[in-house]
Amino acid sequence: MKETRQFIQSLGFPDSDLNDLPTSKKRFPDGAQYRIEIPSVEGPEAVKAVLSAKEVHQVDIHRISQGSGIMLLTDDEIIEMRDLCNEQKIELSLFVGPRGTFDVTAMQRASAGQIAGLRSQGMNQLVYAIEDIKRACKLGIRSILVADEGLLSLVNEAKKGGQLPSDLVVKVSVQVAHANPVSIRIMETIGANTYNVPTDLTLDKLAAIREAVDIPIDMYVEAPDDVGGFIRYYDIPEIIRIAAPVYIKFGLRNAPNIYPSGTHLEDTVVRLTKERVRRAKLGLDIIQRYAPELNMSPAGSIDLGLTNVKV
Repeated sequence: MKETRQFIQSLGFPDSDLNDLPTSKKRFPDGAQYRIEIPSVEGPEAVKAVLSAKEVHQVDIHRISQGSGIMLLTDDEIIEMRDLCNEQKIELSLFVGPRGTFDVTAMQRASAGQIAGLRSQGMNQLVYAIEDIKRACKLGIRSILVADEGLLSLVNEAKKGGQLPSDLVVKVSVQVAHANPVSIRIMETIGANTYNVPTDLTLDKLAAIREAVDIPIDMYVEAPDDVGGFIRYYDIPEIIRIAAPVYIKFGLRNAPNIYPSGTHLEDTVVRLTKERVRRAKLGLDIIQRYAPELNMSPAGSIDLGLTNVKV
């Protein structure tokens, strides 16, 4: 085992999980350790709910992410979401579709099939996904969310080749579920700009990942039931200390799965969105109570993948 550990170290990886929980020296470009993300913001009315609730609770929001997919938003809806976020200098990250769960395969519903997750099935889905991204980029979006390694690599090549904007931020979904430093460094190598780690990682595992990769980590501190349902608010200060730069992400336990969303679920989506912002207030209060020295990005940092309205 000693020889194996030495070999792994020679490759630039920690040879074990880091039980001593070292403080991360890595930072966002603005020097901050953490930012706040509100997920599952499905449409313009949900964006408005975030903006209203953040004023009520006096919290800064750095990123809003959507999960139903670009393909399930009209051009007008994307433009409205873009403009609302641009006015507040908030990153808007839209999920790419279609993906595996949208396809006709039965594997997604088989007892052992869910390992496939949201990964793209076949070449047509990859083509459709790139078209989805091109459409969003033409409408001024500069941040997307992917759930497939092949698509991630393809997007990276498209950015290099001028098919997609070079400043496009590519966020990798929690559904990809890679959970070790070697796998996540591969994601970084093939184009991930920010990576959503699994919700159940202990602090020592999270510390080892941070040592191995430089990109921001996205971390649910409250996870929806279908990705664990954990509520880890008292871990937030330590997560920030050891995993910086990190997006602290507030999902919602005991809430219905709303994907894919639409106007038929709009009232529910708005209520859930408002509660996620209230949860963010609770998390930020814990930071101020126990670790006020931690440094959060100011609103509107220049590297946020803000929408581009000059299109």
